[in-house]
Amino acid sequence: MGLTIAQKIIKAHLLSGEMTPGSEIGLKIDQTLTQDATGTMAYLEFEAIGIPRVKTELSVAYIDHNTLQSGFENADDHLYIQSVAKKYGLRFSRPGNGICHQVHLERFGKPGKTLIGSDSHTPTGGGIGMLAMGAGGLDVAVAMGGGAYYITMPKMILVKLSGKLRPWVSAKDVSLEILRILSVKGGVGSIIEWGGEGVSTLSVPQRATITNMGTELGATTSIFPSDEVTRAFLAAEGREEDYTPLSSDPDAVYDRVIEIDLSSLEPLVACPHSPDNVKRVSELKDVKVDQVCVGSCTNSSLADLLRVASMLKGKKIDDSVSMSVSPGSKQVLSMLSDCGALSDILASGARLLECACGPCIGMGFSPNSAGVSLRTFNRNFEGRSGTRDAGVYLVSPEVAVASALTGYITDPAALGDCEPIELPKKYKIDDSAVLLPADPETAKDLTVRRGPNIKPFPDTRPLSDTVDATLTLKVGDNITTDHIMPAGAKILPYRSNIPYLSKFCFAVCDETFSERAKAVGSTVIVGGVNYGQGSSREHAALVPLYLGVRAVVAKSFARIHAANLINAGILPLTFRDPADYDKLEQGDVLSLSGLFAALESGEATLFDKTQGVKITLDCRFTERQRAILLAGGLLDYTRNNGEKK
Repeated sequence: MGLTIAQKIIKAHLLSGEMTPGSEIGLKIDQTLTQDATGTMAYLEFEAIGIPRVKTELSVAYIDHNTLQSGFENADDHLYIQSVAKKYGLRFSRPGNGICHQVHLERFGKPGKTLIGSDSHTPTGGGIGMLAMGAGGLDVAVAMGGGAYYITMPKMILVKLSGKLRPWVSAKDVSLEILRILSVKGGVGSIIEWGGEGVSTLSVPQRATITNMGTELGATTSIFPSDEVTRAFLAAEGREEDYTPLSSDPDAVYDRVIEIDLSSLEPLVACPHSPDNVKRVSELKDVKVDQVCVGSCTNSSLADLLRVASMLKGKKIDDSVSMSVSPGSKQVLSMLSDCGALSDILASGARLLECACGPCIGMGFSPNSAGVSLRTFNRNFEGRSGTRDAGVYLVSPEVAVASALTGYITDPAALGDCEPIELPKKYKIDDSAVLLPADPETAKDLTVRRGPNIKPFPDTRPLSDTVDATLTLKVGDNITTDHIMPAGAKILPYRSNIPYLSKFCFAVCDETFSERAKAVGSTVIVGGVNYGQGSSREHAALVPLYLGVRAVVAKSFARIHAANLINAGILPLTFRDPADYDKLEQGDVLSLSGLFAALESGEATLFDKTQGVKITLDCRFTERQRAILLAGGLLDYTRNNGEKK
């Protein structure tokens, strides 16, 4: 039996386990990346492990999230990360150099390599045939130290493409179509492989948009073949030597095959407040638009912004619309400037923002009260934009510009012919904003810079056989990490300060949660389906740890968040019977006893002392996960078991 693309990479990097879906496997990691919103904690964890230098082929620390410096906090974090990178052997991408996923795709990604990053959209690298996965910061820290990265062996889903995209239809519409088919939880436990004859019609930037948004499916990752299109992209970046052809075997077996005819697609929109709430643009033509944002790691490539510039050339955005454009990298911005496209964008009335994540994570350019914001981003969760009552719609760059020109959600076909965009044969190469580390001998004498906002890792403790706790919060389905630990300009500067950050935990759901959790001391949270979807931010586990959360009981969990809970020493437990969710009420006093035996048997009993009922829970974990939970988290487990060797 032949192998899929992902199975080939997994086989070449397998350190432990069997390639049987559902079993745990350990993978050798070639490359890592971090960004500053998650990186500070990841490097604090790396330092705590006690390894003198990273052991990966390449590790890069990017500054792209917290670039709004309205106080000392973000600047201090940047200096900390820069000094850590220099001392421990990482490359450091300076503020302004660009968004981690766009820059990594341009300058560092290699087909056939493994990459994990402390950002959930790391699968962008799948656009050039990498096995690229989002992970918690502690998992990245362990991988930087040479440790394996553990996942559950995924199932394989093939999306078989035929035909070719029609004018004004883009890769974003492909992403929204697969979200319409599968939903935000349809990819859980699977790798999405893109194949079929239609693949050859998609450029690398288009492929990267699709793999980027595969994260919203809940998939482990998404991946394209590495073919002549990949070779041409790498050659244009001056690194054709990094090219390796990679394709699935003709007799590869998939757990599911989905067929999409690219020529049948039309412009689509994800409506508030979920990426899978997808409708046709033609259904929304009467929706008035207040704001348009183009950019993010999803649609900020040179190809995307050349299209934006061509649509805006000689035109003005509607007087009622405020529009921003965020290039994905310094390379993109520089080339836009050199060819005159930037002037066309600025002349339209659009505002140029920094080469950073910006509005996508609520770092500036928030919409007006109850405003309608069209964004070429990947997430439209409630409140993520920084304006709680805003309605955020996810669209392609083409729909974004057409709507900015008219003031209403508009099919770009209404603008007339779609002129072809020619991508350059050679990109402008300038890596001067990527700083190299010190050599090992010099690094020994370097000092890491720490500002007063940087606080240590929260206290951990080994698992107790009995946990008595209060059900302090009960939430519904599809709770995101933005619900648990919001982003935004007011909160992100404190990502390295867990005590201060704790004030905002679950504030989107219940502003009283933090104080109530502190008051009771020991807390259980109850959730619905797909608990913890969205960002890989481990703060959504570390802050609850600080607040005394001992267990989360849900109908099901998103992959990365479940791993982050285990890494933090918090029990992620699932209802054996989902109907038992309705038996529990916020404020109930709960008891979990016999946990040591439960970890072995895979079945735990929750006794609700208030209601007088017993509920059976699944607590099936791998041997390694059980050991992590018993130790009180991955940091203690790693130190205790010598994985740093």
